[in-house]
Amino acid sequence: MSLRNQVLIWIAFFVVLILILWLFRGILLPFVVGAALAYLLNPLVNHLQKLHLGRGWATALVLFCFVAIILGLFFMLVPLVVQQVGGLIQRLPGYTADLQSLARRWAPELNEWLGPERAAQLEATITDMLGRLVGIVGVITGEVVASSMTLISAIGFIIFTPVVTFYLLLDWEGMERGLQGLLPRQYKDEINGILRDIDSSMAGVIRGQGGVVLILAAFYATSLTLAGLNFGLAIGLIGGLFSFVPFVGFALGFVLSMGIAIVQFWPNWWMVVLIFSIYMVGQFIEGNILYPKLVGSSININPVWLMFALLAFGALFGFVGLLLAVPLAAIGGVLVRFAVAKYKASSLYRGPDGDAGGDASAV
Repeated sequence: MSLRNQVLIWIAFFVVLILILWLFRGILLPFVVGAALAYLLNPLVNHLQKLHLGRGWATALVLFCFVAIILGLFFMLVPLVVQQVGGLIQRLPGYTADLQSLARRWAPELNEWLGPERAAQLEATITDMLGRLVGIVGVITGEVVASSMTLISAIGFIIFTPVVTFYLLLDWEGMERGLQGLLPRQYKDEINGILRDIDSSMAGVIRGQGGVVLILAAFYATSLTLAGLNFGLAIGLIGGLFSFVPFVGFALGFVLSMGIAIVQFWPNWWMVVLIFSIYMVGQFIEGNILYPKLVGSSININPVWLMFALLAFGALFGFVGLLLAVPLAAIGGVLVRFAVAKYKASSLYRGPDGDAGGDASAV
């Protein structure tokens, strides 16, 4: 089979896959979450198997412990988080008005320091930014309410997700053997190399970046709550959980925290500096400790493409698309890098004589 035909077949395969996902997007959530959990928990099941525990018992034990932890956190945190998020949404317009009032109170000093024109521009910019922030929060809230699951779908999600996870974990080894049996023998080693790269990238996405998100959410929520910031738990969780979108989680949490801190603690600037320091410490921990240790270079996706993938898949598939965007972007990155490597090794790039020296010398 020619290279052209192979490329066309793979393109057709991915087009059909995207079409199937779009057609069944309404029922995909339990299967997507179940597959992600199975991938996440499979190393623990494998470890228990090495301790001479059967696959079925190991799967049941790991899944039972995981569900117990999730239920415990749910009953402890969810009522408080829901209460704080609701209070934050109701109070946000009031905080915006208070910030505008403080800005008008500081107007004489700003006029003296910056000049009338620049001070007016700064006040207009702050007002516009706060208005946009309130609008964004309102849109997000509306989308969540509009896309919220009905009681039947919520019950279906709660029931089907553990079942999907259990059977995927139980038959994980069989699925791997079945996949290996379907690989064309001529390209088996090459495809396995791609699959290893995809596994490394997926580990960075699901295990590594997932760990970073959870740790940041816990750090911001705990730190802001201990600092006494109003709605600190909700803001910390929002900023931490949205940190899988580059810059968005930090910007959202930082703007909300600083705005509320200025209104709540003014004129005690030390408390405002404390809230500011919490976010600076969080960014230092994320950039210098968590991300290099837990994720490393396994994802290797440009943040611009990552944001594009989130917006595109979110528009196509809704909430399920947001869950699929980063893993599919990571897989796409692996495939693109492989395609570029094949292109550079081909006669199309190196020339009919297989000599790339001219290109190298030009560089």
